[in-house]
Amino acid sequence: MDWTIVRIGLLAAFVLLLLSAGIEDARTREIADRKNIAIALIAPLWWWAGGVPVWPDMVLRIVVAIGVFLLFAQAFRIGMMGGGDVKMIAAIALWLPLPSLFRMILLMSIAGGVVTIAMMIGQRLRRPQARTGEEGETPGIEVPYGVAIAVAALLVLREPIFNPFQHT
Repeated sequence: MDWTIVRIGLLAAFVLLLLSAGIEDARTREIADRKNIAIALIAPLWWWAGGVPVWPDMVLRIVVAIGVFLLFAQAFRIGMMGGGDVKMIAAIALWLPLPSLFRMILLMSIAGGVVTIAMMIGQRLRRPQARTGEEGETPGIEVPYGVAIAVAALLVLREPIFNPFQHT
């Protein structure tokens, strides 16, 4: 069996799932659990096709993904992030070695800020007369953070594809 074809297929599936989740979040402010489950379930196939050793690499990725989930679950708990976003970040953590995951989280933060600013500008342009709520406060914006997560993951994935000499 040609593992290159399998890896290309798995990577294509991952990319399509990321794009689909980002688009869904932009449209509905939700990310379907089935997409996050699919991202998580095809990660071990990716490891297997890529020859990732069980110890320590696979175990480390699972432990890190659990830690990422628990960390970002706190953001969900205080209302700063949606549950689908938290699950998506944890599922993506299964795919990435630690240095790439750190880059993805940094890029996700930057992209999240850009998406938030774009949402704020869009809200002001759509309803300039209705900027204040009942008590004079500015209403909150529901930011589709799945867009930032997907963009960051795609940017990190692009690195080894377009720069094969870089080690992750």
